[in-house]
Amino acid sequence: MARPINAVNTGSTADIAFIVLVFFLISSNMDSSGGLQRRLPPMPDKNQQVIDQKVNKRNVLVVRINESDRLFAGGEIMDISMLKDKAKEFLMNPNNDPSLPEKEEKNIEGFGMYPISKGVISLQNTRGTSYDAYIRVQNELVRAVNEVRDEFAMANFGKSFILLDETKQEIVRKAVPQNISEAEPKDTGKK
Repeated sequence: MARPINAVNTGSTADIAFIVLVFFLISSNMDSSGGLQRRLPPMPDKNQQVIDQKVNKRNVLVVRINESDRLFAGGEIMDISMLKDKAKEFLMNPNNDPSLPEKEEKNIEGFGMYPISKGVISLQNTRGTSYDAYIRVQNELVRAVNEVRDEFAMANFGKSFILLDETKQEIVRKAVPQNISEAEPKDTGKK
């Protein structure tokens, strides 16, 4: 007569697997190497009316990325290596070019009157745009704003933006606002 086979007790195996999973989640690093560090504006009040702002065409630089990750800035095909300089020229308008954004004199508290660009960079992409291309374009646009801020800080305070105290950084942010508008991705109709 054959002896009955004893069953293996697996109750503790599930407990051990759970403990190993918890240990892994606690001890592992979840940082991502890419992404955007942005502080989003607060949610509007439920009773707040949406006001559609009219923006002069010369004050908008349209940056598009299509489903093939091709970049278009200001209506022309562009290599990403040229985007930062195009965005800087657009934001600064150093020669008061009538095809580039107009400037509005504003009083910045703690600084005085300063001509602030009305320029807005409108970033548009399709649903087929790769995340990598989107992040690279975003990084170039933010790099352009940061360089303009650094140039302003050096010219007016003798230090780069990052070395300024919080009060002076706020002055620089007001003088060189980061006006990057992101449109919702568009479908291209390709299935």
